Amino acid sequence: MMDENSQQLAPVDVAIVGSGIAGLFLALRCFRKGLSVAIVTKKNLSTSSTNWAQGGIAGVLDTNDKINLEAHVQDTIRSGAGLCDEEVVRSVVYEAAERIQDLVEHGVKFDLDEEGVFDLVREGGHSSKRILHSRDRTGAEIEKALTDGVSQEYEEGLRILENWMVLDLIRRDLEDPSKGVAGLWCLAPDRTVYTLSSKVVVLASGGAGMLHLATTNPSVATGDGVAMAYRVGADVKDMEFIQFHPTALAEDSDQPFLITEAMRGHGAILMTKEDYSIWKEAIRGGKEINPSKYSYMTRYSKKGSLDTRDIVARATDKELKKNGDTHVLLVTEHLEYEELRKSFPTILERVKQIGIELGPDPIPVRPAAHYLVGGVAVDSCGRALRNGKNLPGLYAIGEVARTGLHGANRLASNSLLEAVVYSERAAENIIESAEDGTLPKLIENLTKWRDEDLEELSEHGPLRTDLFGLRNMMTNDVGLVKSNARLQRAKRRISHIRSEVVPLWHSTKPTQEMVELRNLIICSELVIEASISRNENVGLHWNIDLE
Repeated sequence: MMDENSQQLAPVDVAIVGSGIAGLFLALRCFRKGLSVAIVTKKNLSTSSTNWAQGGIAGVLDTNDKINLEAHVQDTIRSGAGLCDEEVVRSVVYEAAERIQDLVEHGVKFDLDEEGVFDLVREGGHSSKRILHSRDRTGAEIEKALTDGVSQEYEEGLRILENWMVLDLIRRDLEDPSKGVAGLWCLAPDRTVYTLSSKVVVLASGGAGMLHLATTNPSVATGDGVAMAYRVGADVKDMEFIQFHPTALAEDSDQPFLITEAMRGHGAILMTKEDYSIWKEAIRGGKEINPSKYSYMTRYSKKGSLDTRDIVARATDKELKKNGDTHVLLVTEHLEYEELRKSFPTILERVKQIGIELGPDPIPVRPAAHYLVGGVAVDSCGRALRNGKNLPGLYAIGEVARTGLHGANRLASNSLLEAVVYSERAAENIIESAEDGTLPKLIENLTKWRDEDLEELSEHGPLRTDLFGLRNMMTNDVGLVKSNARLQRAKRRISHIRSEVVPLWHSTKPTQEMVELRNLIICSELVIEASISRNENVGLHWNIDLE
């Protein structure tokens, strides 16, 4: 596997960074076609945002149902505030049925109704029921099925490097970024840096939820793929569009538990504390008890609690700022109790831990950073772009990629769909290129990492202070609602943080903590600059000075 003397890992055809749905699906496709594959993941194989996804995967399963296919297209474009690439939207929506069938063949068990057909549900922004799910742990079900498949192939030679941190992509030509990439520098668990040569690198590293103090993402979501791609000259777009999920469990944690959108699709209603009190008083007085009429969301949208995430999250944020509360309430007591328990067992158990009974008790929720809509710009096959042209040897799939599907705001449950569609396309492109001999050539002896004279980091405290400062700054100044003054302040603050971290990066041996902070700094800068440049309020970007 490796030559310890040269610190070179055995080269592979395909090196994959990340182990969510996108990376695992592609790994299986490529390996089963005879390509050598290595998966590099900085935690365990199943530590990914996919594993945390509760809601489901959107898709119209009847490819002859043109009306519902068109409705899914239009819902996606409407949610994206008109900034979606319509050609991309149509291609993904029309490919959904085939890709979902692929997942079923991989062993994913979606819920069935009493008649034995897929139990479809509705989520915010969707005009009909088209979400396949596995109770309220769909992502975990998909991750398990694909992880089981990869684990079986591991016995046959598929390489899995768990708890390895990718430091950077390696350019084919250090002087000419247009020549593309030829491999990775990887930090092993023992902190030795190894070089991995590959014909192609596939970034499937997820998003950047850790930019903010409260996020529904796992702690590994530090924008690594975006930062690495940017450093080798890839195009990065739409970074100003960061989606906040409106219903994260309000608790004292920087990684709050997500309350799935499907619960609002099931009939749950958002209320302020005051709304809830008025509703309960109406019930006691024998008046109209339809809870939706008492929701603050009626003041912001005709769709009420089931509007798209940008509208619901921003409305919630405005109400919290207006009344000084720390959270709003997700009300489910008007819903059938046993059906709630059956549909949302994971949520049932989680809220019970903080003394809340699903159904009788309202659930305290508030927005939290959830999804990076922008990222590495790619073509229809997931190939990374540089100045609009393919960057040889580099692909990006899943949340790390900007495909044009989501526009200014992602429609609920389109993320898993996008991931599996582009994973299949990238895999097909790589396999075809291998068969016709057009894959980039291996460079056997790539440049080694520059660590010969570096010292060990003596103090970790300052790095942690900088990390907290960055996340606090992004939360307060570059969050749900922005302003010109706050964006300029964020620009000054991130420059200061960079000035402290960069000298450490050049003078000390790398640690995972340092690598992640370096990547978050780049992502912060990209988000800030994109937010300053966007001169209109659209989708997830809202600047009060543009109202």
